[in-house]
Formats: sequence, structure tokens, C-alpha cells
Amino acid sequence: MRSIRRGERGPAVTEIRSILVALGMLPSAGHDGPGDLFDEPVERALRIFQQQRGLSVDGAVGDETWRALDAARWTLGARTLDYSVNNPLNGDDVRQLQERLLEMGYDVGRTDGVYGPRTARAVSAFQREVGLYPDGNCGPATLNALRRLGRKVVGGSPLRLREQVRFRQQGPSLVGRLIVIDPGHGGSDPGVVVPDGVLRWTEADIAYDIASRLEGRLAAAGMRVHLTRGPLATEAPSDMDRAGFANSLQADLLISLHVDGHRNPAADGVAAYHYGTDNGVTSTMGEQLAGLVLREIVARTGMRNCSTHAKTWDLLRYTRMPAVRVDIGYLTSPIDLKRLIDPMFRERVVEAIIAAVQRMYFPAEVDVKTGTIDVSQLRMALAQ
Repeated sequence: MRSIRRGERGPAVTEIRSILVALGMLPSAGHDGPGDLFDEPVERALRIFQQQRGLSVDGAVGDETWRALDAARWTLGARTLDYSVNNPLNGDDVRQLQERLLEMGYDVGRTDGVYGPRTARAVSAFQREVGLYPDGNCGPATLNALRRLGRKVVGGSPLRLREQVRFRQQGPSLVGRLIVIDPGHGGSDPGVVVPDGVLRWTEADIAYDIASRLEGRLAAAGMRVHLTRGPLATEAPSDMDRAGFANSLQADLLISLHVDGHRNPAADGVAAYHYGTDNGVTSTMGEQLAGLVLREIVARTGMRNCSTHAKTWDLLRYTRMPAVRVDIGYLTSPIDLKRLIDPMFRERVVEAIIAAVQRMYFPAEVDVKTGTIDVSQLRMALAQ
């Protein structure tokens, strides 16, 4: 869908207003102007909503923001929840159900608000345990049973514990692991664009260059590597397509590469993002991967550390494996631009990401100092 912005009006704006009113972010009466106008109060409320939901705060309603608004209108019990292969239900009520099942010890996977097969299996398991017909649908009888029973899991986050155990069981070797590298943008969407004399630097081109270097180095370390797109101008998959691609391969990790931009040329540095919500739900291993990638890049390049952040962007939300998006500097910064156009700098970034990936698979008791792993030794060990 095209973005809906301030100054527009129509039925879609009326719907956006009604959701923001229901969420308590916009007064139901007393606003200036007609009810179908996207005015300044609507934009302000929308920006607050986007900030709380971990979305890009642009004050406009695009695909991701609309999906988040539509999901926010539902509370647990407002509708019957069932599993559909082609069009799974999505909403805050699904997330609330997932959180409740996790507290009771059932494996729903990530609490992402999507009624997928693992959620349906968890509901079926709960239904069998309480003597209900195990159809995997959450209707009034199942809800009543959920409300009667208390929490079973104590001593930490069930999701965190389950993710850590599953990941650590895989062992420290990179050989045979499948990783998806996602060079951001592409095709008709170049991302951030900066002219530099007779040259023109684009986010899409720099991201692809780093991705292709990373592909070769990780493959040499024994990993199976796939890119979400190639260098052609016709290739511009959506974030949903990229997530679906990684899921179809049953990838072990996904790393999305981007470069940032800002109207203030003083903005510089590197930041990393993982899946997480406003109520503290997070992808444990995704958060760990984001932290490792960020620290390794900072240690090996000297870039400003702009921290890790939890986001609900489609690429992070819909992937079924630990996923991270890393924004490697600002093309609009003279400092970062000089770095990014240097092939040797991009090689150091690649080495940092490889070191972070290796550290993900080390046992918890192995304490490796950031910036000290010699990634060339990974290839030598494989050759032996």
C-alpha cells in the first residue's frame, strides 16, 4: 500500500483515527477538523504508537504500521483464534495467548502475535491436558480453561531458557550451518543516496558489496550461505519476502546489512537491531547476535557505538531464526562516507561479523575478548 500521510483524508484515515482513539492515544472528541482528516494530532499520536511498537517513527502509515495498527485493535477473547495455513491470524490477542501459554510451559516459539503452526500445536497440547477437544483453535472453552490455571514455569523467562538450550545444543562448529545474508534495498529502491563528485554512492550497492564479501568468507569457513537478492536493478524483494525466503531454507541465522542516513551530517556510527516489543518480549538469541555484531564492528573499526535496539520490523518479526539488522555507518556523514567507500574498511566489517557469528556458537563458559578472534584461523582449521 502507498503511505498515508498528514494532510490526507478519506475512509482509511477514519479507520486509523478510530484505532488510535480505541488505544487511548487520540481523544474521541474535541479535536479540530473533520474526522477523516490526517491532521497534526493524528500524526503525533501515530508517532507515539510507532515508537512504542518498535517501528520506524516517520508519522506515516505504510505496510508495517498498518499491520501493527490492525493487530493492536484485538484483545484476547474478542474473537475465536484458529490456524490458517495461507492467511494466519495476526494480532495482540494472539500475542497475549502466546505469552500465557509460555508461562504455562508450552512451546509456542516466538511471541510474535502470529497464529502459526507452533502456536496451534501448543493450544492442542493444552487442550488435551485439560480434557478439551484438541483442535488447535482458541475459543471460549479454551480461554476459560486458560484463565482458571496458573503459571507453571518459574525461575526465568520460558522463551529465553528454551532458545538458549536449543541453540547451545548445536555445538561450536560453523561447518554446515546455514546463514542468510540480506543486503538491504535493491532494484528501484537504492536506499540512502549520496553524490560524491562524479560518483554516486548508494546504500543498496554498499550493502551488496559487503554481503558478497561476507558470503565468500563464511563459505570458506564451512557455512552454507544464501543472499536474499543479487546485484541486478530488477531485484527488490519486500521484507516479508526476505523473511519468507530465510524461513523456507530453515536458516540458522539471518544478518541484514544496511547503511543509514540523516539530515544532520554529524550523525555517525553503527547500530544493531533485533526483534523485541514494548512489553519486554524479545528474541533472546537475536538480541545476543545483535550485541556481538555491534561490539565486534566497534572494536575492529573504531566506529561510534550507537547501541542495540529492539524493533518489530517485519524482517525481524517474521523470521523464525535469530536475526539482526546492522546499520553500518551513515552515508551522509563525511567521516563514515570516507570509511564506507574504502574496500579495506569493508573487509574489517566482514571480519567483525564473522567473529560475531563464531562467538554465537561458543559455549557460555568460553569467554572470548571482543576483537581478538583471528577469522583467518577459522579457514585454516577447516582445511585441516
